[in-house]
Amino acid sequence: MVLQLLLNGIVTGLLLALPALALTLVFGILRFANFAVGAMLTLGAYAAYTANVLLGWPLPLAAACAAASVALAALLAETLVFERLRTRGSITLLVASMGVSLVIENFCRFTFGNAARSFDLAVARPMRWNGLRINHEQIITAGVVLVALVLLHLLITASPLGRAMRAVADNAALAAVRGVERRTVARITFALTGALIGLAGVLAGLDRAIDPLMGWNYQTPIFAAAILGGLGSPIGAVAGAILIGVAEEMSALILPVSFRQIVSFGVILLLLLFRANGLFGAKAIRK
Repeated sequence: MVLQLLLNGIVTGLLLALPALALTLVFGILRFANFAVGAMLTLGAYAAYTANVLLGWPLPLAAACAAASVALAALLAETLVFERLRTRGSITLLVASMGVSLVIENFCRFTFGNAARSFDLAVARPMRWNGLRINHEQIITAGVVLVALVLLHLLITASPLGRAMRAVADNAALAAVRGVERRTVARITFALTGALIGLAGVLAGLDRAIDPLMGWNYQTPIFAAAILGGLGSPIGAVAGAILIGVAEEMSALILPVSFRQIVSFGVILLLLLFRANGLFGAKAIRK
């Protein structure tokens, strides 16, 4: 029982890692928390549903379509909304992101209705290993997220774009003096994080039914993971996501399953009271 919950928690944490990483990347570079991350995750699930079920595309191609669609939506949000409000401060940007979230959510509701939907996939029996029940969706989630994390790590640490992103995150004014344009970096960052969130939406659609409010079920754990790891720290976001995933699954030992989001609320509350920088936040700020 405990090992099964631990396995489920690690996979849940990996699913949370991509949107938590997207949230922390935007915060690290632009210094505001993008509240629209949950709605964008929902948009990714519906984009994949459209390609997979309505157009008959295979799921890998549908997932690529979802990543591209949410990347485009994030780029539009940055260009039409956030970029124009950049000088108004982080609170204004946070409120604007709430508006973007409502627009995306209602677009999904208007286009697809409120009925729950799912991908067109063949039913497969779960595998058994040493008493553990492992389903195919968990294997796909773990594999896709690990590959995405490796590629993103290489992009951030070993590419000119990654150096530009880190330069803007450290000191945007100094980066501008050295020829790094913040606006271009911000647009690329939004497109990149949109692709990550879109991919997470597909994985979430494998785990549960797709409906207009599905992103809200992930919103609190995503924020809890990013805050726990330390906003602005990519490594912290991944570590925080896995810890939150495991903690939520383990809470089933003492709490009804429907109450497990209390764990995320509790983590956010404790961190704000006792360690606002999270586990890796202080290190990220010094860097």
